Amino acid sequence: MCFSYLFNSEAPPLKLIDLPGLDQRIVDDSMIGEHAQHNDAILLVVVPASQASEISSSRALKIAKEYDSDSTRTVGIISKIDQAAENPKALAAVQALLSNQGPPKTTDIPWVALIGQSVSIASAQSGGSENSLETAWRAETESLKSILTGAPQSKLGRIALVDTLASQIRSRMKLRLPNILSGLQGKSQVVQDELARLGEQLVSSVEGTRAIALELCREFEDKFLLHLAGGEGSGWKVVASFEGNFPNRIKQLPLDRYFDLNNVKRIVLEADGYQPYLISPEKGLRSLIKIVLELAKDPARLCVDEVHRVLVDIVSASANATPGLGRYPPFKREVVAIASAALDGFKNEAKKMVVALVDMERAFVPPQHFIRLVQRRMERQRREDELKGRSSKKGQDAEQSLLNRASSPQPDETPEVSGLKTAGPEGEITAGYLMKKSAKTNGWSRRWFVLNEKTGKLGYTKKQEEGNFRGTVTLEVSFSSNIYFSLVEKSKSSKDKKSNGPDSKGPGLVFKITCRVPYKTVLKAHNALILKAESMVDKNEWINKLQKVIRARGGQVGGASMRHSLSEGSLDKMVRKPVDPEEELRWMSQEVRGYVEAVLNSLAANVPKAIVLCQVEKSKEDMLNQLYSSISAIGNERIESLIQEDQNVKRKRDRYQKQSSLLSKLTRQLSIHDNRAAAASSWSDSGTAAREPMEAWMNAFNAAASGPDSLKRYGSGGHSRRYSDPVQNGEDDSSGSGGSNRRTTPNRLPPAPPQSGGSSYGY
Repeated sequence: MCFSYLFNSEAPPLKLIDLPGLDQRIVDDSMIGEHAQHNDAILLVVVPASQASEISSSRALKIAKEYDSDSTRTVGIISKIDQAAENPKALAAVQALLSNQGPPKTTDIPWVALIGQSVSIASAQSGGSENSLETAWRAETESLKSILTGAPQSKLGRIALVDTLASQIRSRMKLRLPNILSGLQGKSQVVQDELARLGEQLVSSVEGTRAIALELCREFEDKFLLHLAGGEGSGWKVVASFEGNFPNRIKQLPLDRYFDLNNVKRIVLEADGYQPYLISPEKGLRSLIKIVLELAKDPARLCVDEVHRVLVDIVSASANATPGLGRYPPFKREVVAIASAALDGFKNEAKKMVVALVDMERAFVPPQHFIRLVQRRMERQRREDELKGRSSKKGQDAEQSLLNRASSPQPDETPEVSGLKTAGPEGEITAGYLMKKSAKTNGWSRRWFVLNEKTGKLGYTKKQEEGNFRGTVTLEVSFSSNIYFSLVEKSKSSKDKKSNGPDSKGPGLVFKITCRVPYKTVLKAHNALILKAESMVDKNEWINKLQKVIRARGGQVGGASMRHSLSEGSLDKMVRKPVDPEEELRWMSQEVRGYVEAVLNSLAANVPKAIVLCQVEKSKEDMLNQLYSSISAIGNERIESLIQEDQNVKRKRDRYQKQSSLLSKLTRQLSIHDNRAAAASSWSDSGTAAREPMEAWMNAFNAAASGPDSLKRYGSGGHSRRYSDPVQNGEDDSSGSGGSNRRTTPNRLPPAPPQSGGSSYGY
């Protein structure tokens, strides 16, 4: 087996493998298959002209058919035509093969006829001529034309063989070069991407190092914004926290426990206190609203913490996705630390903001809510009054007649004199004894009462001589216009008769002072102040004085006029008290709960906005500024210590740069061959006889023939005819002047053509 390599800048490199004597010696099939099975291998079936008639039994043809059944890469060569010039039968077989009229297994193979030794057919001296090889080939073609007169002219000689081989090589190139180029381009792109990931080589200067650090900060910010805004990474978790976890926590607040009726009663009573100006359920309801809204702070803080954790994860993911930071692990850790510290600041600002939103709702409860609350309650009472007022109209008329009869003196009676005393420049101070009913003992105590019409206050002492009041009732609006006082007589019943004494006659002497708004205290912790006059004259005067003060102070007196009642509080109870006090309180609790739920829904919508503003948008806008300011504040030595490239990265970059250079060079060369192959194919398809495409191949063979620098041969367990049989190859064993190794063409004439015409031959 002989190997030859052909290299030339104008043609692809070729590897020639010679397997001589397949029919004469046993050759291992595995060795043949090792080279023949490749799709790029062109199989040359060389048959001597004298054996052309026995082509069907050729082992070389069988092997070629075994590895190339379609004959797409097989070329047939009929050699030594000159030696068979006197054999008409052999010439007829040769002409049949050249005309594709041979056996079936040979018709799809292109055949070319050659003379045994090209060096023996030169027709002229060609010693130093540049075209010596081409001249010999042309002489060979002319000789073959004279021998094979009936054969196709395009299949004669080594020029035809070169054309056939070039066509095969072009077809192989057309099939393989696009794929090879595509693979090389893909590999080049991979190498370029890897070089881009590894980055440029580090500039060894203070300014260059700092510029690289700032550029890496910008790359990190680009990745951070991409992860945050583009949904890549964990950005969706921010929206999930706003739409899922935070609203669920708001809905899970224990509102039922806080708006339980007993809890509402307790808060209202605790808020009322003992001072007159604190007597209002509004304070208790406001306190309840503040307590419940305070619960919304924890879910808001937890939402801030969740968004903070998501942003921290995005920072880590962005740092890992930044190619430049991968080159400098210390600087990567520094960037992550700076970004995390900036996120901590944004988190603290967001917590302050969401807590301020909750406190804003807690601090200011719109008065319109309580106004609507009172309006609804008054409307409800009005409807109840209309329903019950129709049935009690007759009772009111009877009560009014009794009151008028009681207030007018009888003709047989002696007019009573009032025991009340007056003082002051205008008589604005009225004083006298009244019986006060104790809520603890349910008994009566005689107390000295003083009414100041200017201040609108009614106070009492145990004795007339005492200087300090034991209790005071304010007969005016103390806190808001929603508070009204009601002055109503206490009717006389069987119990009142016992309390007034057995001698009590006529209308009762008992009356009481209450607040028209339920659950509001009048004196200390009591909702009503029950008094009893010593006489009817004193009672009427006290009632007139109190009524005058209440109306002057903007209050409202219960009832159109002072009246006695035949039944215990029949009309009074209907006008001023709810039918069911607990039901009234429950109704108020539901109204307040509705307001609280509306506020919580508003917070559920506004807290995410505050978080987005203080955390997400802030990180988008200020992250790069935070990085720039922090990196700029670091000293040069610290920057250089952080921007220390890994040695493995440097070695990788050098290796990929070499690969990129080699791939670029190889791709460029193959592109040139691809373009030439395409051009040659177009020339061949056009049917022109131009020889320009052949010049590159001619030059390659000429260069190979001109010296050992271009043509290299070596044998491996085979026979090399070039070096072993110089005389047979027609070479002169003696070297020319100067010891040149140039291959020359000897002065030998071609053989004479045969005398007889080509005889026909049939298989």
